[in-house]
Amino acid sequence: MFHVGGARSALYNWAVARQSGGTFVLRIEDTDAARNKPEWIDGIIDALAAIGIHGEDAAFEGPYFQSHNADRHREAAQQLFAAGRAYYCDCTREQLKERTGSDHLGYDGFCRDRGLAFEEGRALRFRTPDEGETVVVDLVRGEPAFPNSAIEDFVIARGDGSPVFLIANVVDDLDEGITQVIRGEEHLSNTPKQQLLWEALGAKPPVWAHLPVIVNEKRQKLSKRRDKVALEDYLAEGFLPEAMVNYLMLLGWGPGDDREIMPYEELEQLFRIEDVNTAPAFFDVKKLTAFNGDYTRALSPEQFANACAPWLVAPYAPWAPEAFDKDLFEVAAPLAQTRLALLSEITNYVDFLFLDEPAEDEASWNKAMKAGAGDILSDARAELAAAADWKADDLKAVLLAVGEKHGLKLGKAQAPIRVAVTGRTIGLPLFESMELLGRDRVLARLDAAAKKLAAAQA
Repeated sequence: MFHVGGARSALYNWAVARQSGGTFVLRIEDTDAARNKPEWIDGIIDALAAIGIHGEDAAFEGPYFQSHNADRHREAAQQLFAAGRAYYCDCTREQLKERTGSDHLGYDGFCRDRGLAFEEGRALRFRTPDEGETVVVDLVRGEPAFPNSAIEDFVIARGDGSPVFLIANVVDDLDEGITQVIRGEEHLSNTPKQQLLWEALGAKPPVWAHLPVIVNEKRQKLSKRRDKVALEDYLAEGFLPEAMVNYLMLLGWGPGDDREIMPYEELEQLFRIEDVNTAPAFFDVKKLTAFNGDYTRALSPEQFANACAPWLVAPYAPWAPEAFDKDLFEVAAPLAQTRLALLSEITNYVDFLFLDEPAEDEASWNKAMKAGAGDILSDARAELAAAADWKADDLKAVLLAVGEKHGLKLGKAQAPIRVAVTGRTIGLPLFESMELLGRDRVLARLDAAAKKLAAAQA
C-alpha cells in the first residue's frame, strides 16, 4: 500500500522539483526480499500516477531499483574500510552486554583498533569521529546539531558482507545526483549517520527537509495497524485524486491566506518547503470529506457521471448488469451530485432505479411507517393513479394535497412515500425520483409497501 504520509512527501518533492526545473527521482528500495513483490511496486507507481506524478512528465525520473546497485554498495563499504573509516567487528550482543552491563547501551568501540580483516560473521562498522558535532542543514528544522560522541560506530555491512540500508541509501543518492531529500521526520535520527557517510565518501551532503509527522484524531502517529492510511483505500472509497492532492498539500503547510480549495497547479506555485511547520499535522477525515464534496460538486455533469462509473458495476452495484440504464442514470446523476460527499455513495442514491424492488432499510422503514402511514399510502396511491401528468411539479402538488387532507406538512406526508418508492429516508429529491421511476413502478411500490405494512399491523 502507499501510505498517505508517503503521498504527502512525494507531492512536496514533486512541487520542489517542478518549481526549480529539477527532477523527481523515484527509487524502489527493494533489498529486503520479504517486503518486495512486483505487484507492490506496480501499486506505488499507480498510486503516484493517480496524484499526478508520472513518467510522462519531464520532471519524473525512474524508477530505479536499489537492488541493481548492490555492487556499488559493496565497493563503497570497502572504500571506507581501505581508508580507515570503517573496521571489522566480531563482537556479539552478549559480549557487549557483559562489557557494559546493559542491554540498551550502544556499541563501545571494542574492535576499533584490533585490525581485524573480513571473515564470515564479522560486521563492518563505520568509525564515527570522537569529537565535534554533525550539523544537519534542514530546510524545515533549521540546523540541528548532533554530538559525534553520541553516535555509536554503526554497522554498514553485515556479517555476510551485504551492505545495510544506510550506506546503500547514501550511495544511491550519490549515483543518482540527489541534491535535496524531503522525507518524514522519523528519518531525522538517521540523518547524521548518513551525512557522515557522505562526507567520508568525499561528497557534499544534500540539503535535507524533514516533514512533520501526521497524526490521527487522538494525536497519535498515523499507523497502518490502527488507522486507514493507504492512499488506494481512499481512492477506492470514492475520494477524488484532485481532492486528495489538495488536502495532502495542506498537511503541514498553507498558502498564507484563508483559501484552502485550489488546484494543484496553483498550490505548486505557492508552495515553499521552508514554510512547512514542524508541529504534527492532523489527518482530519471529516475535513478531507468536505474537500471531496467541494471537488465533486465542481465537476461537469459528464465528468461526474464518468467518475461514478466504477461504482455502477459489480461488486458495488446490487442490480443485474442488464437492468442498468445509462441514459436514465445520466438524468439522475446531477440530482445526486449536489448531495453526496463520496463517489461510492452513488450506488445507494440510484439503486432504486435499477432494482425490481427498493432496497430494504429497516431503520428507514421504522422511522417512516408510523401511525397513519397506511392511510397516506392509500390516498397517495389513488391520487397518483389519477394524476393527469407525471412530472415532478405535478407529483409534488398531489402529495401536498394528500398532506393537507391528513393535517400534515409536506415533509411528514412524503416520508412513507419516499421509503416505499426508494427504500430510504435520505436520497434524491422525491418528486424527481418518482418522475424518473415512472407511474407504473411507483404505483406498484406503493401497493407493495401498503401490503407489507398491513401484514405487520395484523
